[in-house]
Amino acid sequence: MSGLMNALPVDAPFVLLARQGSADVELLTGDVVDVELLADIPLVGADGTRREVFAMVPYRQVRERGFEAHDDDAPLRCLLINGHEFFDRTDALQNLPSDTIALSDAGFDISDEDYATIVRRVIADEIGRGEGANFVIRRDYVAGVEADARTAALTWFRALLEHERGAYWTFAVVTDDHIAVGASPEAHVSSQGGVVTMNPISGTFRHPAGGATKETLSEFLRSTKETEELFMVVDEELKMMSAICSDGGRITGPHLKEMSRLTHTEYMLRGSSRLDPRDVLRETMFAPTVTGSPMQNACAVIRRHETTPRGYYSGVAALFTPNAEGGHDLDAPILIRTAYIKDGRLRVPVGATLVRHSSPEGEVSETHGKAAGVLGAIGAIARETPADPDQPAERASLAADTEIAELLESRNERLAPFWLNAQSAAGGAFAGTSVLVVDAEDRFTTMLGHQLHHLGLNVTITPWNEVTDDAVRAADLVVSGPGPGDPRDGSSSRISRMREVVALRRAERTPLVAVCLSHQILADQLGIELAPLATPHQGVQKSVDVFGEAATIGFYNTFTARVGAGTEAVGAVSVAADSGTGDVYALRGPKVASVQGHVESILSKDGIHTLERLVRFALA
Repeated sequence: MSGLMNALPVDAPFVLLARQGSADVELLTGDVVDVELLADIPLVGADGTRREVFAMVPYRQVRERGFEAHDDDAPLRCLLINGHEFFDRTDALQNLPSDTIALSDAGFDISDEDYATIVRRVIADEIGRGEGANFVIRRDYVAGVEADARTAALTWFRALLEHERGAYWTFAVVTDDHIAVGASPEAHVSSQGGVVTMNPISGTFRHPAGGATKETLSEFLRSTKETEELFMVVDEELKMMSAICSDGGRITGPHLKEMSRLTHTEYMLRGSSRLDPRDVLRETMFAPTVTGSPMQNACAVIRRHETTPRGYYSGVAALFTPNAEGGHDLDAPILIRTAYIKDGRLRVPVGATLVRHSSPEGEVSETHGKAAGVLGAIGAIARETPADPDQPAERASLAADTEIAELLESRNERLAPFWLNAQSAAGGAFAGTSVLVVDAEDRFTTMLGHQLHHLGLNVTITPWNEVTDDAVRAADLVVSGPGPGDPRDGSSSRISRMREVVALRRAERTPLVAVCLSHQILADQLGIELAPLATPHQGVQKSVDVFGEAATIGFYNTFTARVGAGTEAVGAVSVAADSGTGDVYALRGPKVASVQGHVESILSKDGIHTLERLVRFALA
């Protein structure tokens, strides 16, 4: 392994990389170039030659999609690779430095009490006001590092190779003023030969002292909160897949993602795309597991509640490699479980996913567990359990346990077959019908668009602030989409525009389908009361009556339209409502139909059938 130590540049940038399933450590060397936009990543040289490029993509790049972010000027840093060598991983463990790196003045930048206060505020003021289903708010573990930064990076990289298991990438990125060392469990997005893969991971089981047991793991897998967290991030990543893949994306899983101190649950999403990998990366910025959903509003919530910029936390590391088809393949894990060194300071950002079930104390504990996982793995703090060569085999057999496998598989019984199975060809009675889908800042519309295309319609999706009255009038059918916020908020230009879209189609007496927020707007225009729910429905699956048919549908709503007991119609519009609460689940009348739930969600087992019924109602 002296070969690796001799090959490491002394004063030049480099990347060390150990990928899941490989026995090698890769050394990437080259020149550093900082660019402004993802499209500027230089995949082709001045001479026209395709080249391999490694890029560190900071969180601030979400501004390319028009989303909000604190700006810390963290560079979109590219390593133009001119050297790519492979070395034996076992030898690396014997030769990389292993002395403990001392830390000073260590602790979280936000106290436990203050972080708990933020959790309460997000649940009450954001989730409680309909701003979204879940949000990830971070805090940073910080400390002084007196050792040479490059030596610390090599030492911690070695420690991760030895003590962390299950990582998708273990890496050390060393440049003049930015150093990152991590073991990311999550392949955010990859594009290989036209096949795009995303890997939503959520739910965190911190192994108890002595390791995980079947009983403790089973308890975690039965947790409603952990299960719903995973479903919500799958929905959010399917929105991205539906935007970039012609076939929308198919779900496989769930699986266990086992790390040395933590276990997560995960799904795999796959679809076909012809997009440039830089465009794939832009359309998938960034993982809902470290931002929230809906994505655009999650970025605004993060900006309101995080007082400092994120740097590279929740961004991606991306490797672009020339392929045989004349383009580039992409491999891009998410930047979590990562330690950063700059100006003699260590920073380990960690976040907790906040949902309606969250307890402030539990989320504080989760951030401690995640930070300890990184710090323990790199040897910066005492490891909870000594490295044990027999442990991985024991945990592997636990993951293969019949009861555990059945618990995982049982989750799919709740999900929509449309997204689990190969989809049949589009077509049918709606062939040739044009549909305009108006996006109210929730990219569930991309999933709606994919399902509508599957039903044979010609689909155009347009943001609320770009749609014109002429376009609204011209479409055979308008689907007015879902979005965050209070439907009664007259100060919101977005909600005001969605009201105008619904009112225009009603005035023109032309076919309209309204979903979630737009369903509430339609109900309000019909004179039906709107009210907040006592407990928000964020990722809740319900079986409801939709005009004589039972339908299992996923709900993401904080507000509801509500009628009196026994109300079956308002004027010429029929009402499907809960017999007890009066909550309105669906409306239908001449040229109009609506639904409160998200028929496009993976939680909507009867979603595609219900959507087809709504379209038929509106077009009839």
